[in-house]
Amino acid sequence: MLKTLFLPGASGNASFWKPVAGHARLDGVFFAWPGLGAEPPQPGIDGIDDLVALVSREITEPVNIVAQSMGGVIALTLALSLPSLVKRLVLAVTSGGVPVADLGGSDWRPDYFAAFPRAARWIADPVTDLSRRIPDIDAPTLLLWGDMDPISPVAVGERLSSLLPNARLCVFPGAEHDLAQTHAEAVAVEVRRHLMSA
Repeated sequence: MLKTLFLPGASGNASFWKPVAGHARLDGVFFAWPGLGAEPPQPGIDGIDDLVALVSREITEPVNIVAQSMGGVIALTLALSLPSLVKRLVLAVTSGGVPVADLGGSDWRPDYFAAFPRAARWIADPVTDLSRRIPDIDAPTLLLWGDMDPISPVAVGERLSSLLPNARLCVFPGAEHDLAQTHAEAVAVEVRRHLMSA
């Protein structure tokens, strides 16, 4: 089994994926994002590119990546820059670097900064549009979505599924943006199946 990297969303919390990992009996590296959510800032971390560099330093051998929301943008960026080392992807309710406003995605920023007033303001900056590059990603990809997510509606998952050449979309009824926590056992079944498949 390859090493698995677990990337949270903008909450920045390293424990985000631990319930799923526990149910799936998976170990790995659980990243926190300095300066986001309630995480303390760190010199030199001033944007998404710095988080990509932070994770890339851990990729010295082939890995799987499991990512939530904003973490999915980082995961896809790494899959594009290190295609021989990123073997499998699990992406949960992420924009994945595609525009979401035209697909019904709501603006998450006001609620986010109300919850995390000390979070780095750069998290609200526009994300690079990866739409044209995503079809170059060959890594088998599992897309996990909730049909009640206002931030990243199922239409976003469907768009990513149409762009990724080797993807499967799994939709959880009644789940929202935190489906990896509210539906941890069911999500764990899908994640383990995807990462263990030959």
